Amino acid sequence: MRPWLHLARISNLPTIWTNVTAAWLLAGGELADARLYWLILAGSLLYTGGMILNDAADVKFDREHRKERPIPSGQVSVRAAWIVSVVMLLAGSTLAAVFGANPRITVFLVSAVVIYDLYHKQWSGSVIIMGACRTLLYLMAASAALEPALPAAIALGCYVVGITVAARLEHKSGSLPPAALLLALVLLYTPGIVFAQRFASTGGHPMQIVILAAFAILIALATQTLRKGGPASGQAVGMLLAGIVIVDALAVSSVSVTVALGFVALAPLLRLWQRWVAAT
Repeated sequence: MRPWLHLARISNLPTIWTNVTAAWLLAGGELADARLYWLILAGSLLYTGGMILNDAADVKFDREHRKERPIPSGQVSVRAAWIVSVVMLLAGSTLAAVFGANPRITVFLVSAVVIYDLYHKQWSGSVIIMGACRTLLYLMAASAALEPALPAAIALGCYVVGITVAARLEHKSGSLPPAALLLALVLLYTPGIVFAQRFASTGGHPMQIVILAAFAILIALATQTLRKGGPASGQAVGMLLAGIVIVDALAVSSVSVTVALGFVALAPLLRLWQRWVAAT
């Protein structure tokens, strides 16, 4: 079972749960609505299927550069990975549509996942597709609650693109190129800028400032780690992936501060989980 957990990068899965929940609440949905939990399951299947497909598509690269991964090490067969990933993607998209998600957005989401998995090694612009995956996940969940959550979805997408830019240097030696570091920082700080402006204009709850401070500390720590380059970049990427729940906390704090603080509390737990199952 553990090889499959590594294949699915399961330590990042709770970020899908917070993405869907935040989008649902922002769009006017209720926590008590059972559709939310079916959509969380749908998002989980789409994420897990996409991660498994990622390794299935990267098998040639991994056999040369990441021999410890489940497929090149012989713990999981390529055929099994392809079958499981396709079944999960089909099941996740079907569940989403059945429980009210906009079919077109769901199709765009699945298409983005597949395009990224198949072409991210050949095309540097695929970092944008990775961000689009999270943006579309937000919009898929929000569409089931009938109202949009576009600003939060775009902010999250920018943040994920920033992570992806940093992740591309995870296995490279040397320091992060200044231009790449600047691009990553602009994208990573985007949610903070978007929600700081929103809090200022609405005179938000004091705890929103605490959440914003937690986000700023996260980015500052990750930036210092990124500057070191090489293996340290992987640590920074792990921090930033765990920080997705804080981005969701910023988004949902305007609806429920209690839920937002619960999301923030998940971040250190995700970092601990990453010690058992790698996040990348």
